[in-house]
Amino acid sequence: MPSKPLSVVSLKPDLRSAKGTRIQRGLPTKFLRILTLISLDIIALILAWKLAVFCGTPLESPWTQRTSFLLLIVIVEIGMIAITGLYRAGFHRRNYPSLLKTVSLSAVFLLLIAFLYEPNYYVSRSTFIIFWFLSIAFVFTDRFLFNVVTKLLRKRGAICYPVVLITDVEDQEGHIRLIEQENCYTIQGIADSSCLDRSNRDETFEYLRNHGIVEVFVSWNVIKNRLYVCWNFHTAGITLRILPSQNDVRHPKSVFWMIGNVPCLTIPAPIIAGSDFWVKRSFDLCCSIILLLILSPVYLAIALLIKLDSPGKIFFKQERIGLHCKKFKMWKFRTMVANAEKLQAGLEAKNEIKDGVLFKLKDDPRITRLGKFLRRYSLDELPQLFNVLLGEMSLVGPRPLPVRDVEKFQTPHFIRQEVLPGITGLWQVSGRSNIDNFEDAVKLDITYIENWSLWLDVEILLKTFWAVLQKTGAY
Repeated sequence: MPSKPLSVVSLKPDLRSAKGTRIQRGLPTKFLRILTLISLDIIALILAWKLAVFCGTPLESPWTQRTSFLLLIVIVEIGMIAITGLYRAGFHRRNYPSLLKTVSLSAVFLLLIAFLYEPNYYVSRSTFIIFWFLSIAFVFTDRFLFNVVTKLLRKRGAICYPVVLITDVEDQEGHIRLIEQENCYTIQGIADSSCLDRSNRDETFEYLRNHGIVEVFVSWNVIKNRLYVCWNFHTAGITLRILPSQNDVRHPKSVFWMIGNVPCLTIPAPIIAGSDFWVKRSFDLCCSIILLLILSPVYLAIALLIKLDSPGKIFFKQERIGLHCKKFKMWKFRTMVANAEKLQAGLEAKNEIKDGVLFKLKDDPRITRLGKFLRRYSLDELPQLFNVLLGEMSLVGPRPLPVRDVEKFQTPHFIRQEVLPGITGLWQVSGRSNIDNFEDAVKLDITYIENWSLWLDVEILLKTFWAVLQKTGAY
């Protein structure tokens, strides 16, 4: 595959950052559905309790006389139903066996609370049994009526989610039938896999935003080699549903969902798109400012030692390729002789990276005596905190590479340029300089992009600290 020339798109944000703050598509409808179900269940439980007290054997008890105890009963029952996920859409709210189990368990839990609180004053056994039976019957009834009314409204075209189907031509008919079984979607568009290609992606998401699409169904065969595209749906606030194939591989951010009787994978949209990325950016800014203040004496000491060790500048600023192939100057403490870049051409034949994309040489003759020490403990990377402060880098992300390396990229490699580069990353904590094949490094970068979370960043930072102390793979 031929190399692809560099292009600069300065206005595009990090892949994980939303293009403007927006809430999850279809969220008001979902909240209304949940609120309606909770209201119906509260009415059902209050009615069940009142009838149980009226029909059961009378017994003087604060449970039958005080409103606060009725409130406790409702909170416990509703809380247990919510915890077990029975307010979720689709199959979950119609899962009557699970509902029976949850309501029964709630009644037993209330009995335990009553015994521990005031064992001599609860309610009669007949009242408890009547309440247990009526609470199940009434909750089942309100769920059944809710589903009947919902189906009638959807047959008339109301409260249906506008969706788009992206699948191969030969699978379209079967996937359309599968989506229509659920009877809650309106298919507003059908497209093939080419709409997710890099050249068409912006146009596709512009269409989804302009037409108010809430969910997108994508076949696994279409997206299996484009898993990083999931971030585009995530930051657009659009729920992604991955339709099954014969050989499914579960994506780490996915959850199982039933379409009719067929299980498929769903990657849900966040309530506020891009919020987790801006937490990451705030974390980067705070940490870089604090570290710069704490490490300022170390900076001064290293600067003095560099001046005493060899002639040349204290800082080495090299042009690197960052987010969306935009060039920037990356700061490092100088660890090589002053004319190191000019000498590299004569050392290319000794490059230890097998495919030649990166340049790595273990016993590089250009490195100064102090430079070897700085590199061993990664102290030469400390000035990159200024790049983090300027928004050119992050604490964690794929390492920014020199122009020479990126010019040798093949098309699949450019996915690593879709996110903000970092001082450290999954590549560095998985072997650092010991990785001698660029394809292996790219696989680690893609793994980071697909699985990214705030906790993963924290985990990589902790592993980086340990790797530096152990001098693992550093040279």
